[in-house]
Amino acid sequence: MTAYLNALGVICALGRDKHEVARNLFAGDCSGLRSEAGWVAERSLPVAAVQGELAPIPAELKEQGSRNNQLLLEAALQIRNDIDQAIATYGRDRIGVVLGTSTSGIDEASRGLAHYIREGEFPAEYNYEQQELGAPANFLADWLQLSGPAYVISTACTSSARALMSAQRLLNLGVCDAVLCGGVDSLCKLTLNGFSALEAVSQDRCNPFSLNRNGINIGEAAALFLMSKKANDGQSIALLGSGASSDAHHISAPEPTGRGALQAMRKALSRAQLQPGQISYLNLHGTATQHNDAMESLAVDTLFTQGVPCSSTKPMTGHTLGAAGALEAAFCWLSLSADNQDHALPPHVWDGQPDPELPALKWVTPADRLASIAPRYLMSNSFAFGGNNVSLIIGDAP
Repeated sequence: MTAYLNALGVICALGRDKHEVARNLFAGDCSGLRSEAGWVAERSLPVAAVQGELAPIPAELKEQGSRNNQLLLEAALQIRNDIDQAIATYGRDRIGVVLGTSTSGIDEASRGLAHYIREGEFPAEYNYEQQELGAPANFLADWLQLSGPAYVISTACTSSARALMSAQRLLNLGVCDAVLCGGVDSLCKLTLNGFSALEAVSQDRCNPFSLNRNGINIGEAAALFLMSKKANDGQSIALLGSGASSDAHHISAPEPTGRGALQAMRKALSRAQLQPGQISYLNLHGTATQHNDAMESLAVDTLFTQGVPCSSTKPMTGHTLGAAGALEAAFCWLSLSADNQDHALPPHVWDGQPDPELPALKWVTPADRLASIAPRYLMSNSFAFGGNNVSLIIGDAP
């Protein structure tokens, strides 16, 4: 069954709604990535933070207050009219919530624990439920008073890509008529210190697939789709195929030949009933670490023997971890949107110095354009710790 992606709310370092995000995305704008002190001891690091005040958590839900939930609320408010229309059409018990996250409210929990160590008691606003992984889905369901299935998937950097897959499954099984699905992750010290301890964080803007690549930048984002069995009036964009694999090669290092990544991409193509040559654009996972970029370039070169226009968007957004899969699927959605009248694609931002040990890929430049005539098919890759791999295909619905 086709899963229509009828509405998109998005917030990240590129902007605070889909129009601002699209404008800066297609311009290759990396200005949202800024060096900040205070995240990791004795270091300033580039982070891709959302600037400015966020929407306040409603008073009746104050116990669910966290920056993570505020980012999610910002994305949901952008599509509130679409959500209300779905509630009126299907009923609150027929709408599900499936999200991906890796941080949830762990930053608030960390500050609460620090206060406890200093003062011998937790601060008044501390609530353990803030840090539970299910918190974002519970918050959204409570805010909207939805009674359909509501849960969170947390598989590190594939979390929200898997959330889209799971949402489609709820539609296919007839459990839901519509699903709010996507992902959210907020900046926090735990994440930045963890990746810093792995020596995976770059001191500079990340440089995916370059000879000079030396690690990731961390960002924050929320991306929320309204997925349903029926298309809205006008243009129809859908999740046409998805594939997942788990090669279980290593707890943090990817399988070096790209075997698991290749399997996920092939599954997605098979489910969409497409051939590699029909894919117009590939959003790479492209973290700019030595091992991930090497693995992914091998897998892409093996599958796309004729080449495919591709880019990593992480120099613009940072790696948004549990939100990355949905955010980068959103970039494919924005590329297909009727609002993208120039038919632009996200450019590959790097220093232009290829690694001679990696297969040469076909990088999107600011001059490249997507075909204006449907059908068009775009792929997005997400890879995670533990050998967890997901590939999604977003396209013009038949």
